[in-house]
Amino acid sequence: MSSTARSASPTGELPAFARDSDTIASAWALALETYRANGGGNIAADVEHVAITARLLHDAGADDATVATAVLHDLIEDTGVDRSVIAARVGEEIARRVDALTERPELDSYPERKAELRARGIEAGREVAAVMAADKLARATRAAGGRLRPEKLRHYQATLEQLRDAFPDLPLLGQLGEAIERLKPADATKTVETVDPQHFINRELSWLDFNERVLQLAEDAHQPLLERAKFCAIYSSNLDEFFMVRVAGVHDQVDAGIEATSSDGIPPDELLRAIAARVQELGARQAAVYQEVLLPSLAEHGIRIVDWDALDEQEREQLRARFEREVFPALTPLAVGPAQPFPYISNLSLSLAVLVRDPETDQTRFARVKVPKEGLPRFVQIGEGARTLVPMESVIAAHLEQLFRGMEIVAHAVFRVTRDADFTVSDEADDLLEAVEAQLRRRRFGEVVRLEVSAGIDPTLRARLAAELSIENSDVYEVAGLLDYADLWQVVKLPGFRDLRNAPWTPVMPPEFVEDDKKPANLFRQLRKRDLLVHHPYDSFSTVEQFVQQAVADPKVLAIKQTVYRTSDDSPLVPALIRAAERGKQAVGLVELKARFDERQNITWARALEQAGVHVTFGMPGLKTHAKAVLVVRREGDGVRHYAHIGTGNYHAGTAHLYTDFGLFTADDEITAEIAELFNQLTGYSKPEGYERVLVAPLNLRDRIIEQIDLTIAAHTPEQPARIAMKMNSLVDSACIRALYRASQAGVRVELNVRGACCLRPGVSGVSENIRVVSIVGRFLEHSRIYAFQRDGETSIFMGSADLMPRNLDSRVELVVPVQDADARAEVLDTLERCLADTENAWDLRADGTWTHRRVQPGDERRDVQAELMRAHLARAEHVEA
Repeated sequence: MSSTARSASPTGELPAFARDSDTIASAWALALETYRANGGGNIAADVEHVAITARLLHDAGADDATVATAVLHDLIEDTGVDRSVIAARVGEEIARRVDALTERPELDSYPERKAELRARGIEAGREVAAVMAADKLARATRAAGGRLRPEKLRHYQATLEQLRDAFPDLPLLGQLGEAIERLKPADATKTVETVDPQHFINRELSWLDFNERVLQLAEDAHQPLLERAKFCAIYSSNLDEFFMVRVAGVHDQVDAGIEATSSDGIPPDELLRAIAARVQELGARQAAVYQEVLLPSLAEHGIRIVDWDALDEQEREQLRARFEREVFPALTPLAVGPAQPFPYISNLSLSLAVLVRDPETDQTRFARVKVPKEGLPRFVQIGEGARTLVPMESVIAAHLEQLFRGMEIVAHAVFRVTRDADFTVSDEADDLLEAVEAQLRRRRFGEVVRLEVSAGIDPTLRARLAAELSIENSDVYEVAGLLDYADLWQVVKLPGFRDLRNAPWTPVMPPEFVEDDKKPANLFRQLRKRDLLVHHPYDSFSTVEQFVQQAVADPKVLAIKQTVYRTSDDSPLVPALIRAAERGKQAVGLVELKARFDERQNITWARALEQAGVHVTFGMPGLKTHAKAVLVVRREGDGVRHYAHIGTGNYHAGTAHLYTDFGLFTADDEITAEIAELFNQLTGYSKPEGYERVLVAPLNLRDRIIEQIDLTIAAHTPEQPARIAMKMNSLVDSACIRALYRASQAGVRVELNVRGACCLRPGVSGVSENIRVVSIVGRFLEHSRIYAFQRDGETSIFMGSADLMPRNLDSRVELVVPVQDADARAEVLDTLERCLADTENAWDLRADGTWTHRRVQPGDERRDVQAELMRAHLARAEHVEA
């Protein structure tokens, strides 16, 4: 949906479906007033579902009274408003219909309550039945994770069946049937045993296993010293996001009284305990490697990280001067007392908790001092060459008497808070930019999900913090050593020390992108001959920039369209859209405002693009646009031709140096036509009949992947064995996992390269003994997604933006395309084989759910996929230059 077509905010003008009808407008006003009076803190969220339901009916041609009924159909149930209030505002007939759509709470049994509601709604007439269909369609298309609880799915199926019997030509029944089909679990009759929760690994615990692999690189003595410090920092920043999003979500499940929601069957409260135990265990290991290995090893190389107590008097004098000049002016001690409430502690901020006693009154007060690391470095550098670094909290602690003059410092400790940072934005908001900005401000105020405190904290301070932050003791983590090891990036980035780092790598320019005279090749001419594949960071990201810049400069190019999910603040691609608009080309930027933790940057780009005249849209309601594509429309002869780039990673020059991602450039008529159709669907209001060549979520991606698996199963014979090989970040989707189990049971060899969370359990007898799973964690972050199916002497290969996770398959717009060029196919398969053969960066997943770091046996060949690909790409570039 485009920005101009979006429905209005509940605090602003009327939504589009209510603008031409007094009846619908009155119903909308009544809904807003009632939800506000009922204490709704987020009116947009309160009316989101009913607005979508009403819009579905409006677009299907329903009359005003039916649309108004949809606006109000949840009002009695949600707020307890009396039916007479509705009758007084919009008439008795609409009030009657709303009453017929309201559950009877006196019926305790869910199936009984829903059966009574279905019967009463259908008896109330065709118009009420239409609202029932729209209500179920709205909920089915937005079901969390693309799945429903079995009893709710049965209710939806019964509703559809009874509506078809009563009103066969009712609008929306066809769409509702398709939506319910997508919600059905995989056919359990073929693999009954795979419903056993023991055949699945919990996603959260599997992710912690992945982060342990990152920590193992910090513990690995074979890694250069500053690389080990880097992995220590990455481990902590990974864990922060895990708590802000995943652990916060589990807390929400506990608060809502939800039982086990995933295939592994672990209840949320039990999962929280398991997470806490695992995090405590890994945290102890991180503290040990930092204190016992990294600190002394860094000191041996001239980098001292020490507390105040370890400084000599000369160093302390230098630090006192820096404290007075730089740190003290930025400090604001906040005491807590009768007239001074406990201060708000922002997400991920570092603070000192202090107990001070007034010697005259003998009163003890609590105070908080925030460490101002937003504006100052975490480590204060002193000494010759500034290679002695002192944590700022240690410096502040040594000067607390200056902050609390005349007071006795009874105790102090460092603490850090992690808050729920996930949020939901209603797609009904009139100005989605403003709605996301508002939610970003609210993010700072999310519920506390973790409190980290320095080890050995005074029990009084610990209890006071936990009580004031309303957090359970189980969510308090005592940390030995440093709080927030992510700040070790400051140490990693110290200038010099080349011998403590990996040898630098400069991405190369593929020969197809350069002419013989070293000028950039004409990519449109190249793509008319064949597709081109690039592999970052081995190939330069400037290949993508070259493609877009040539499109901007080419007078025959009519339009440039690009998705923007995550991009850097200095990206040359987004300004290229601005230049294209200035040159009279149609420039379209599909900006995903809800890309988690990149919202603020994307808001900035969206405003800049709009001001320059670029057509800016924000995708489809309820779906994040995660697809990575650039489409160029070029006038050629008496028609036009499409050229496209499809990536597995973001259009972000910075991460393109760190993440391994494939990018495919193509001018294939069929593929680019379907990509053009996808852009039309995202920016306008079209409903494509279907995609034959490309795989698009949430429309057909899961079904097409499972179809490829089933075709491979059908083709497998002992004489001509089939094989499945996949590479992705995470494997979570239960339907895809069950399909892979079916393949294993049919004898198909399945080899999976899954970097992060993997809920599939390999090597289980009778279930998955033909599946092996390997994870590559190394210098670069493995990020590409590849799906290959070998059968009948041929291999079908697909690449794109999607992992096999419910959020990708059901809640995001994803794009996966076939790889057809012979050279491109060979390169993709070569990369897959190298990953599976790696001995240096590879971990193998066992049937018991544990991961083992693969070690080469004496006399066997050592394989490092990332080192091999660097050498291969460098050799190719040097050969061309020679």
